[in-house]
Amino acid sequence: MAYVRLSVPGLGKIVMGGTKAYLSALLSLTLAVHVSAQQHVDTVPATKVYLEHADVQSFDKSVNADRQVLTGNVRFRHDSSFMYCDSAYFFEQNSSLEAFGAVRMEQGDTLFVFGNYLFYDGVRQLAIIREDVRMESIQPDSSIVTLFTDSLNYDRAANIGYYFEGGMIVDEENELTSIYGQYSPSTKQAVFQDSVCLTNPQFILYSDTLHYNTDTKIALITGPSVIESDSGTIHSSRGWYNTADNTSLLLDRSNVYSGDRLLTGDSIVYDRVSGLGEAFGHVVMHDTLNKIILEGQYGYSDEKSGYAFATDSARCLEYSQGDTLYVRADTFEMVTVDSVRRELKAYHRVRFYRTDIQGVCDSMLFDTKDSILYMYTDPVLWNEQFQLYGDTIKTYLRDSTVDYVLVRQFSFAIQQLDTSAFNQLKGRDLYATFEGKSVRTIYIDGSAETIYYSAEKGSTILEMNETRSSYLRIWLRDNKMEKLLIWPESQGRLTPVFLLKPEQRTLKDFYWYDYMRPLDKDDIYRVIERKTDGNPGRNNKFRNFAPQT
Repeated sequence: MAYVRLSVPGLGKIVMGGTKAYLSALLSLTLAVHVSAQQHVDTVPATKVYLEHADVQSFDKSVNADRQVLTGNVRFRHDSSFMYCDSAYFFEQNSSLEAFGAVRMEQGDTLFVFGNYLFYDGVRQLAIIREDVRMESIQPDSSIVTLFTDSLNYDRAANIGYYFEGGMIVDEENELTSIYGQYSPSTKQAVFQDSVCLTNPQFILYSDTLHYNTDTKIALITGPSVIESDSGTIHSSRGWYNTADNTSLLLDRSNVYSGDRLLTGDSIVYDRVSGLGEAFGHVVMHDTLNKIILEGQYGYSDEKSGYAFATDSARCLEYSQGDTLYVRADTFEMVTVDSVRRELKAYHRVRFYRTDIQGVCDSMLFDTKDSILYMYTDPVLWNEQFQLYGDTIKTYLRDSTVDYVLVRQFSFAIQQLDTSAFNQLKGRDLYATFEGKSVRTIYIDGSAETIYYSAEKGSTILEMNETRSSYLRIWLRDNKMEKLLIWPESQGRLTPVFLLKPEQRTLKDFYWYDYMRPLDKDDIYRVIERKTDGNPGRNNKFRNFAPQT
């Protein structure tokens, strides 16, 4: 007696003996794996299976009243399908058969199935093929899609072949393997589940669930998947990938890794060959080499040129200095200059925050090579009690601190003492050095003007000192004046505070922009309008402007 071992997912392994028991159990297990055959029983009319040829035909009623034993060039026909084998058992009354040795099924001139064993149920139009199974489907362009497995069930009514103990489908582009798989020759659609691997000369795709069309060469991603290639790695759980031209649509917060860069978004349109990616919804573009993160609702990335673009609720995080710089702007651009240098450009309504400095301006440029922050168009910079503004501000960063600040053409520095007293420095160019996170020295190069207040024992403000000269240098310690140097000649006057008129308390072009100052990393999103009283030379610096949101 011959014994056969069957293994079906979810049903365990069964060992049985005898032909009838084998056929009965095999049919039951097959229906448990794939129920589509039963769904077609009531819709497809039953037709008879015909024996067309056998070299030798025998019948033994004492052994089996309904079994014909056939050997030698056996051929059956069912509708338009033909079945060939070396030997067979034919159950004519049930329109079923068992075929052994060099089994071959042909359906028209487009589908061919090969194996060593076949059980065919003509009522259900279900073929069970085992051992070295190969299904060949001829495509409209005459190419061949081939399915390899040891256990294949083919549902003729649904025109679907499926395996459940491991198999592989191969076309001219790809090789796909999985534990469970099914293929429809009519729709050219394949479904793979469990340990799925799609191998292409240019990449490898791993997944737990995948749909693939052998005509369009498009893989439909329906479960957690990883696509690996020389250019990078893609992580996605939903979307599609065109294996012919390497374009894709990736959904559900997919990730595209390319060298030192990561692109993340709710949806991503990506071309692996050109390296172009467009992302939509909660976009994150991360440059891990230069330690820059761009965020926005829309993003664009060019892997080959190193260019990146972000807009719509855009934000940048630069963390190369240890203390993260948070920047908000309408639009960001990141330009790759060379292998170690990036230029980050921010356009319109720029606001930024770092624990030691904060600022606002219309546009900004950050150069990663020298760690220089350029601020353009109405720039204002704050450090502790100090406010700086002018035509253009350059901030030189070093490690986790500010090295120095340079203000060109026109510059104004203000230190608040209390609600009515402000130390002021004004001139052409300003150069400020830092010690730790505080201003250490300020140098005015050209047309220097100052107002500073003197206090008795550091408490009550008594006098205001106003000076004019060509050059000025001031030293500070703990945000208090330590030394003042004015040259070559100076003019000045000392006035008691109680004799000062309001307009004498400030220099021309004085503005106090404290209401615009970003308070923390989240406050950079606050929308602030710059306010004046219509007289640029005499802005009402004591007005308490409420922040606008």
